[in-house]
This record gives sequence, structure tokens and C-alpha cells, in this order.
Amino acid sequence: RPIEAALRDALGEPAGWVLDFADLSAAWAPLHDALDHHYLNEVPGLDNPTSEILAMWIWDRLAPSLPGLSQITVRETCTSSCTYLGPEA
Repeated sequence: RPIEAALRDALGEPAGWVLDFADLSAAWAPLHDALDHHYLNEVPGLDNPTSEILAMWIWDRLAPSLPGLSQITVRETCTSSCTYLGPEA
């Protein structure tokens, strides 16, 4: 399941970006390690690993280190996906 994280914030000066992709990669790495090549329903908190629950699970773990996080999208196929906009969207 491909995962997409979107960020929204003011462009940083003088870099001209919201977040260095290296910081995004560092925040994602522990989650990737927890999910990659594992049965999702055996991952703590993913007893019922629907795309919706997976998107919320990822949000809950990324949001503390990515303050500009605006959405998580989990794609099941090229035509079906779930987008989670956070707990108060």
C-alpha cells in the first residue's frame, strides 16, 4: 500500500520549502520499519488494518514530529485510496 504524506505550512526562508525531505524521511523511517514485510494485523494498534485505520495510525505517529502534516493518503490500488485529514479536519 503506497503511503503519501502531505504538509502545509509557510515556506521557510531562505530555503523556500516547508520541510526538508530528509526530515520527512527520518520521521517516516521507524514507521516503515514497523510496517514493511510485517503482517499489518500483527502490528500493535492495527488489529483491523483497513486503509482508514492505517491512515489514522500513521497520522498519530507522524504528527508529533511533523507539525505541518495536513493529510495521510493510503492507496490500495491506482483508483482507490483513503485520505485522512487529521482528528479535527
